[in-house]
Amino acid sequence: MSGVVIQFRERARGNTSIPMVLWALLMTVVLFIEVVAPSATVTWLGFGVSALLGVYLGWQRRVGAVFVAPLVSWLFAWFPLEVACMIHFGILKGFFVGLLTITFGWIGIGFVELVWMGMVALLVKAIRGSSGRDSVVIMGPDDRL
Repeated sequence: MSGVVIQFRERARGNTSIPMVLWALLMTVVLFIEVVAPSATVTWLGFGVSALLGVYLGWQRRVGAVFVAPLVSWLFAWFPLEVACMIHFGILKGFFVGLLTITFGWIGIGFVELVWMGMVALLVKAIRGSSGRDSVVIMGPDDRL
């Protein structure tokens, strides 16, 4: 009787939890300030912070984490954005504008974050090059680890 065992395992190189949480907190502050007192400087700061996370993810070869980052940012920023809208537009109007911003506006915000960080991460990953490891190892039935 012939037995075939296929084992596929890939280990992630770097942890993205702490940098992503720090990025989400910084983006929460940036978005809060952007709603209360819009400024081009704050907008560029947001792009810069997102580029830094993109550089980190590209360097660690964890570009796939870019797809999760906008969701993490949304989880951190939804309540502060609601408060910022209530400060800027007044309590009642701000509550409803905040709900619209958090629900529908986040589609645009998340898409911009995703595209910008993805471009930066892919660029850094391409510049850094391959890891030098073989991505596929084929072992015959008589081979041992």
